[in-house]
Amino acid sequence: MMLTGLAGAILLVTPFTPELFRQECLSTNYYGNYNDGQTTNSVFMPDATCLDLWTSHALASSASIVEATQDFQQLVWVQHKVVETSLVAATRSFRNEFDSFLQRLSAPKRVGRQQDVLVVPDNKLGYEILYRTPTAALLSVSQGTARTIDTILPRFWKSALIPATPVRFLPVPDEAVKHVKHVLSTLKFEPEVAAIVESISVPQMINDIRFLTGEDEVSGIVSRHSFADGSRTAARWLKARFEDTGATCELQDFLLGFAPNVVCAYPSTVNTTATVLLSSHYDSRGSFGSTRAPGGDDDGSGTMALLAIARTIARKGIKFHSNVQLVAFAGEEQGLLGSKAYSQKLRDIDANITVMIQADMLAYHVAGEPPQLGLPATIGTTEVTQLVANISAIYSKELQVGFTAACCSDHQSFHEQGFPATQVFERAGPIADPMYHNSGDLSDRAGYDFDQVKSIAKVQFATLLHSAGYEL
Repeated sequence: MMLTGLAGAILLVTPFTPELFRQECLSTNYYGNYNDGQTTNSVFMPDATCLDLWTSHALASSASIVEATQDFQQLVWVQHKVVETSLVAATRSFRNEFDSFLQRLSAPKRVGRQQDVLVVPDNKLGYEILYRTPTAALLSVSQGTARTIDTILPRFWKSALIPATPVRFLPVPDEAVKHVKHVLSTLKFEPEVAAIVESISVPQMINDIRFLTGEDEVSGIVSRHSFADGSRTAARWLKARFEDTGATCELQDFLLGFAPNVVCAYPSTVNTTATVLLSSHYDSRGSFGSTRAPGGDDDGSGTMALLAIARTIARKGIKFHSNVQLVAFAGEEQGLLGSKAYSQKLRDIDANITVMIQADMLAYHVAGEPPQLGLPATIGTTEVTQLVANISAIYSKELQVGFTAACCSDHQSFHEQGFPATQVFERAGPIADPMYHNSGDLSDRAGYDFDQVKSIAKVQFATLLHSAGYEL
């Protein structure tokens, strides 16, 4: 289910700041944070009394207040991702791309397949633009359109479905980062950790990604879009491969029609609730009009790194002093939906997540640049980001570490639930992969760098070992 409403409903879109949530009537009518490429924006649906109270104290000059002129349907946020200008120049302007997309929204549709997803004509055509900037918009569309809107978006645009009910925003409390601060204060080079992470197998990663993309011509996977049959094949295969390493796994459904989250766990050898969680998303997007969505970089690369870590855990016989979860999410391309569901589930049971790291897009390496590690410039827990940077300097010195505004992946879901979280990315800067959200996103192409994936996986794995504690 997604958010629906009546004419006269008030929508508030304003730059995110934690101070917004000090007003109870706003915090109880909060529908999430969404990026426009420059700013993180919070969406609220307050009543008139609440809005009057807020505007009398803290109206931001860039806030937008929208009153729906008609019954709105499903709300969807769309944004242009932060990409290298050379990639945009090779296509069209933001405005032209978006205008072309709006024409598709209002055009009669035929039954057909896009990204291997069956698209059925919708009896409710049309849309309403409720909010717009040069690089983002908040739309009201029919439920049928909302479910597959990502299949008709321009290649560098991304969609996020607004939830059906208000959500919680919980700042990460000081208590939650105590463990990370302790690891930071005691961090030093450990030869045994270095030997373990260096043993990650690149040939095995090549085999794994070729299965996930269908390049091996054995898996039969054409698309890992969250609604495609290939995503179910991938989920079952991932579950089996993680279980081969000694993990206990389950496929967790979260929304009707979506592929499940693959949640795998290694128990602690000591009595503790502390949990370190590493993740990726295994769903993908392809080109508009194509049935192919191989997702070799986005995010097959993060998924194969996660699996490479699991395989090394098994090969080395590692046992942890903390609970460890390795999770492959679905629904990321539709707005972090799988991770939102799972992070809320963990918050409902007050899980003790000490570190969470999402790996999303690790493989593309721009020719002439050093191998890199990008860390989130906006959304994420500072202490966890610092820990990852410090560990990279110790165990993957070949990586140039910096920040990226190419925000945000599944770590955002955890960060907004009060869990200490960050992301690892392939570049300290904008997205540069010319096959981003493209049906040509395969592993067998120029710029797809398995050595860079290994270097970043070493950082993830070393962070896990230092944070969880272990024995052989």
